[in-house]
Amino acid sequence: MSSANLAEPDFVVVDVETACSRVSSICQIGIVGFRGGQEVFAWETLVDPRDEFSAFNIGIHGITPHHVAGQPHFGEIHAQIDAHLRGRVTVAHSWFDKGALAAACRVSERAEIATDWLDSVRVAKHAWPQLENHKLNRLAAFLGIEHHHHDALSDARAAGMVIVKAIEHTGIDLKGWMAKPDRKRAQPPAPALDGPLKGQRIAILGEPRDGALAQHLAAAGGRIVASVGSTTNMLVVATKQPYGRWAETSEPYRKANALRAAGKPIVIVSEADLRAKLKRQG
Repeated sequence: MSSANLAEPDFVVVDVETACSRVSSICQIGIVGFRGGQEVFAWETLVDPRDEFSAFNIGIHGITPHHVAGQPHFGEIHAQIDAHLRGRVTVAHSWFDKGALAAACRVSERAEIATDWLDSVRVAKHAWPQLENHKLNRLAAFLGIEHHHHDALSDARAAGMVIVKAIEHTGIDLKGWMAKPDRKRAQPPAPALDGPLKGQRIAILGEPRDGALAQHLAAAGGRIVASVGSTTNMLVVATKQPYGRWAETSEPYRKANALRAAGKPIVIVSEADLRAKLKRQG
């Protein structure tokens, strides 16, 4: 069903499932449009990812090579996806789906889709800060939303209802959620004069550079930098970060790997491993 024949939605929601750890390997996509708090259209399809299927991913969503046999590949449905998303507010639950669509566009040599993105995880954290986590299945249970986890259409529908209920709960409208926070750029803590990390230039994946992890590393002498660059010595992957198991597909992680491949002495380490090492040294 094309959204072009329907009332213009206030926002659309997209969710994808992937066949393997490569985020470009989209094997299912679901898109739902909302207007005035109500669903106005839904579109979904299985996709031939033209890639391998990992047992891990199959265990999550249940989609196998058999299911996508004869289904269109991403390049063949790019125009339909573009028609649904381009020029609109597009909601996704975390930035994974945004990254997956961008990667699939690159791999299939199609133009990146121009849309205004809204992360429903950020919205949910603001609306219901008391929740232990803001994963989609947890939110759906908390808000009483019917939901079949890791089905792209059901996930998109549930993420859309998170936005609808957040608007109802907080009184902040869609324009308010889209507004960029008016805040000063986070300033990193000054490094201690001495410590086991003295001389290390450290980027952090998944936490702000003025957060608790940054404070801990700076206290050990590390200098916290804004991003991975040619002079970065270490990338620390925070334990609680928005990429989850997809951290290796994030831009900072890929950049750090590229620098290592080019012979730069940069270490990639998890927060847990680094904290344990510092504790032993302390």
